[in-house]
Amino acid sequence: MRERDIVSGSFTDEQIKRYSRQIILPEVGGKGQKKLLASRVLVLGAGGLGSSAIAYLAAAGVGTLGVVDSDTVEVSNLQRQIIHGGNIGFSKAKSAESFVRSLNSDVDVVTYQERFSAENAAEIVRGYDFVIDGSDNFPTHYMVNDASILERKPLSHGSILRYEGYTTTIIPQKGPCYRCIFGKAPPAGLIPSCQEAGVFGVLPGIIGTLQAGEALKFILGIGELLIGRLLCLNALDMTFFEATAPRRKDCIVCGEDPQITGIEEKNYLDNRREECKL
Repeated sequence: MRERDIVSGSFTDEQIKRYSRQIILPEVGGKGQKKLLASRVLVLGAGGLGSSAIAYLAAAGVGTLGVVDSDTVEVSNLQRQIIHGGNIGFSKAKSAESFVRSLNSDVDVVTYQERFSAENAAEIVRGYDFVIDGSDNFPTHYMVNDASILERKPLSHGSILRYEGYTTTIIPQKGPCYRCIFGKAPPAGLIPSCQEAGVFGVLPGIIGTLQAGEALKFILGIGELLIGRLLCLNALDMTFFEATAPRRKDCIVCGEDPQITGIEEKNYLDNRREECKL
């Protein structure tokens, strides 16, 4: 559905059938579905977390999906990156685009086959209503957090390793940001990478789907978001628990006297280590 159709309030018969289970929800309805079709969500990373988020956002009818990923599909990805089957050697961003187009023609896909960097972060984030961080390294976690705070864009952060994962939602000026919760990255070598430690294949699917749910709830204006709450999952014994965190007045990006007022490479040099190939 394109913008002129959304404005006029019309749905095709096919769209009514496609979204019927969603539209009949009293919190969604036709108005909510129009909000989704008019919305723009950026997914940073088309790996394990991003794959499941992309799939469910597209299925729900999010009108525009931005996908940032500079990697290509490898056979080792397919254990958990569910949208890339048959596309080994292809760009992950383009593979994601192909998947979305085959699933739902209502959804426009904007691909960024480049690294998310200090040069492009703010510009990319600026064009979206909600950002999902499914990236695989600490510098990018901090960079997308800072860009989202400075551009005042809501952000869902997720992370996984072995059998454990967590997610939280960051709304600028309404709760803690990633830097409030994780002031500094752990020393290099303290946390093993997924290549070293492994990852339970369904885990990124669960966490990434939760991230998609947060994006949909924000767009629809329903429910309670994970603001100031770190939702953690141990998939081995299937237990969830929450940790809470306050917004820090001395935070260097969202605090009362911020030191970071723009995205500069120097702010991320101390965090240059791989966390996990999600």
